[in-house]
Amino acid sequence: IIDNRIVLSLNPCIAPYKVGIYPLLKREPFKEKAKEIFRELLYEIGNVFYDESGSIGKRYARADEIGVPFGVTVDHQTLEDETITVRFRDTREQIRIKISQLVGFLKDKLKC
Repeated sequence: IIDNRIVLSLNPCIAPYKVGIYPLLKREPFKEKAKEIFRELLYEIGNVFYDESGSIGKRYARADEIGVPFGVTVDHQTLEDETITVRFRDTREQIRIKISQLVGFLKDKLKC
C-alpha cells in the first residue's frame, strides 16, 4: 500500500504489462489517437493494454493494482500539439512528452 492505495510495485522488467493506454474521454478523436498509440507500442514494446472503461482515476487504480509501471493518457492537449501524459505508477508523477518520443522514452525506462 502506497499513499492509501493498493499498488503492486514490481520492477518494470517483470511487470505483466509495461504500459496502459487511456483516452481521457470515450469518444472520437480521443479513442482513435489512443488506439494509434496502442498499436505502435504493441509493435515496439509488446505487453501493453488499452482501457477506456470508467473514470481515468479508476483506470489508473486498476493498473496500479496489477503492477503496470507506466500509463499514457490521450487528452485535449494531445489533439492540439501531439503530446501525451505519461504517469509513473509508484510516484504518480506525470510528465508530458511528444508522441514521437514515447517509444524511445519507454524503451529507455524498460531496459533490463
